[in-house]
Parts: sequence; structure tokens; C-alpha cells
Amino acid sequence: MLKPFHISGVYEAGCDEAGRGALAGPVFAAAVILPADFRLPELNDSKLLTEKKREYCRKIIEYQAISWAIGTANEDEIDSVNIRNASILAMHRAIDNLRTAPCQLIIDGNFFKDHRNIPFTCFVKGDAHYQSIAAASVLAKTHRDDYMKQIHKEFPQYFWDENKGYATRKHVKSILDFGLTRYHRKSFHLKSLQFSFPFS
Repeated sequence: MLKPFHISGVYEAGCDEAGRGALAGPVFAAAVILPADFRLPELNDSKLLTEKKREYCRKIIEYQAISWAIGTANEDEIDSVNIRNASILAMHRAIDNLRTAPCQLIIDGNFFKDHRNIPFTCFVKGDAHYQSIAAASVLAKTHRDDYMKQIHKEFPQYFWDENKGYATRKHVKSILDFGLTRYHRKSFHLKSLQFSFPFS
């Protein structure tokens, strides 16, 4: 079972992002403040959960959390400031969207930028160890998946309902066949992708 990272009397928000390695779509981030007695044995890093289990956990997290929020950074912002900075920007926006102001942040990963002078601690693989980070991982992933399924209807030839914008063979071939859409990140290197997936 994942551990709480709870300081008595302090509202702690866990933060994580989804979509950092994708070729298309925004990066999504979530911030989640859980009650001190929150328990959800099924909760884990969203990448280790099935889609059905993620949706189950999402419902419980959204219902029981003291506060939760989503933030995004779009494709133009990713191309402008790079994906690491865009991921942090999305986390900052998620924190700003919380109804309850956190007194402490715990961040998945090894890098973050100070935001509103809120104390923070980074944890590598934090989504596999701490409940509020894992909860943020689940919300960021499920909300982004919903978004990618929605824009798939606009450009079904890229199979975003399946690949969620990541560099699968089918997605890369679609880019080579049909070109880029307004949802694609222009800063990735198409030549290296073509080398990774030779089609000739």
C-alpha cells in the first residue's frame, strides 16, 4: 500500500503530469489534496493500472479528495519553453486551480520550480510511493486520455483513441502519410522517429 506523506495540520498537495513523452496533445498535470485518513488499496502509479482500474480510482479520488484540480500546457507552449518547463507550468496551473490552498507540495520527479513560495519536495518515482502523487498521476492520465479521445474524432487517421498521442508505429506512419495537425508538437524530430520505425 502507498504511504501518505502527511504533516499534521498541513494541507499537502501531490502533483504529477501525463503526456510528457507524447508527440501530440497538451501535457496535463493534476494536484490533489487527500484527507489524512484516505485509503485506497488499489491506488498506484497510473502506468501500472489498467484503464478500468484507473477509472475506478479516479471516481473515488475525485469524490473523497479535500481538493483536486487539473492544469494543462498546450502544444505551442511545449514548443516554446520545452516539455520539462511546460510540465512544470501545467503543475503550477493545477495548484492555482485548487479550491483549498496547499501548505506543502510533493512532486513526482527530480525537478520543480518554486511556486507562490509553497514549500515543496521532489520524489523520483513518487507516484509509486506516495498516495497523493499517485492520485495526481491517475487524474492527470485519465483527464488527458479523455481529451485525446475527444480530439481523435477530429483527426481519426492518427488513432489518438488508441495511442493517446504517443509514438506508436501507426501514429508515426500517419504523420508521414498525412503530415502534422495543429495538435502535434512541432519540436519533436521526425527524422529520428522515421529511423525508429522504418517503413520502406
